[in-house]
Amino acid sequence: MSDSLYTTTLPGSAHWSLRVRRGMQLRFTDLQGGANLAVLMYNPEALLERYNAPDTLKGQHTFKLTRGNCLYSDMGRVFASIVEDDFGWHETVCGTLSEKTLQQKYPVRSYQDHHNQWTLSGEHSFLTELAKYGLTERDMAANLNLFSKVAAADDGSLQFDPEAASPGASVTLRFEMDTLVILHTCPHPLNPATDYPMKPVQIDMLKADPVSDDDYCKNFRPENGRAFENNRLYHLGL
Repeated sequence: MSDSLYTTTLPGSAHWSLRVRRGMQLRFTDLQGGANLAVLMYNPEALLERYNAPDTLKGQHTFKLTRGNCLYSDMGRVFASIVEDDFGWHETVCGTLSEKTLQQKYPVRSYQDHHNQWTLSGEHSFLTELAKYGLTERDMAANLNLFSKVAAADDGSLQFDPEAASPGASVTLRFEMDTLVILHTCPHPLNPATDYPMKPVQIDMLKADPVSDDDYCKNFRPENGRAFENNRLYHLGL
């Protein structure tokens, strides 16, 4: 893997966004273990196109996401592929921590009194970043939660697994089209912790190798191959 072109650390209870170019990679590292990195994705050239959680799961016949899986847009294209992953289970059905749930679960700390140790909801964080691009609450689709493992019990209930936390775990996304990436590090909505988790995530930007015909993600599922073909047609039209 090539050297990092840019590195930053996103503290716990923080948000960030960036337009990531096609052919780049973002490597995320859970520095302490127990982080939650919530992700939304949009096409910066047509913001109505965004990450589609249902199509991502049903198109790849899975409930969890890991290496080989692709992150689909609602136009049947691939925003990004998971090319490396040593965490092994990322969820995309539970949404983000709402303002209401934040106030019910944790002592709320304001910025005026606690500065960078303030407690934010995922809802507030996403809306703050979305507003920078003219987007609103109506544009906040279902998000991906990296570094959070949620499994379904026999009765169908969803169970957050705090034992899955792994200091130093990383996951790398390779971007297959220009993508507006919206991130926050607020707690997962099902995290049972009674103290607000303040877990940082390191972000590295790297140059990706060209996608080959035998690429693992492209061939992981037949549906992925068709989505990559949709990308190819889209880029021919640009």
